[in-house]
Amino acid sequence: MDKRPLGPFSVSPIGFGAMRLTGPNVFGPPRDRSDAVAVLREAVERGVDHIDTAQYYGPDVVNELIREALHPYPPGLVLVSKVGAGRDRDGGVSTDDEPHQLRRGIEENLRTLDVDALPVVNLRLMRDTGPDAFFDDQLDAMISARDDGLITAIGLSNITLAHLLHAVRFTEVACVQNAYHLANRLSQPVVEECTRRGIAFVPFAPLGFGQSGPDSVLGRPQVVREAARLDVTPAQVALAWTLTASPNVLLIPGTSSLEHLRENLAVAHVHLDAEAVSRLSAMKAGTS
Repeated sequence: MDKRPLGPFSVSPIGFGAMRLTGPNVFGPPRDRSDAVAVLREAVERGVDHIDTAQYYGPDVVNELIREALHPYPPGLVLVSKVGAGRDRDGGVSTDDEPHQLRRGIEENLRTLDVDALPVVNLRLMRDTGPDAFFDDQLDAMISARDDGLITAIGLSNITLAHLLHAVRFTEVACVQNAYHLANRLSQPVVEECTRRGIAFVPFAPLGFGQSGPDSVLGRPQVVREAARLDVTPAQVALAWTLTASPNVLLIPGTSSLEHLRENLAVAHVHLDAEAVSRLSAMKAGTS
């Protein structure tokens, strides 16, 4: 597949989300460290050039695995991290998003990944507020980190359209990471604005959650039927549909399994015809 833009970089449409390389609930070490290292190495060997991570995955665990598996990093590998969240000693997610904490988070990413600068760092919003003075202070911290050479480009995560329209008044935005999948298209206006502006849109949780309920994808009858018709898996159908949502979509499906890694990367060869795209696009959240 042709490469797609990620800020100043160009990457393959299907990357790798490293979050699942930790223990349960994205906390603690993996059950088998050698398996996690093998997944990372095979991903890069198979052409993955975009890996998504975060210091608070583990915490520290995923970045250290990436460093162990891949350092010194191959030319062209774009590591994307995020700041704004933290973990307590019981694994709970907390805010870590004051401007000075964002700077510290970037520096911790540099240390654990053993790099002088990161290609992209996403500011993940943890507060349910619109663009306000605090958001401006956060943007200033990210811009300062970029101007100081700690990061090359700024991304945003968990944002509204209003946040995006506000942010682009002050800085270039390389990418947006929001929840988006067949059963959850609340971020459709953000997808469309990213497409209009040439900003990469990186959906997290592109396979939804669980096998039933309003946020499920893989168990939906439409998805299962299309998978059987095309002789592919439901996960491949869901990922292939997401790639059709915009020419600016970049996938980062995550897994700790070599089998699922290969299944995900094979989506590059899955073609959804117009009828399949139309039927899948007609799905509604919470319906079957």
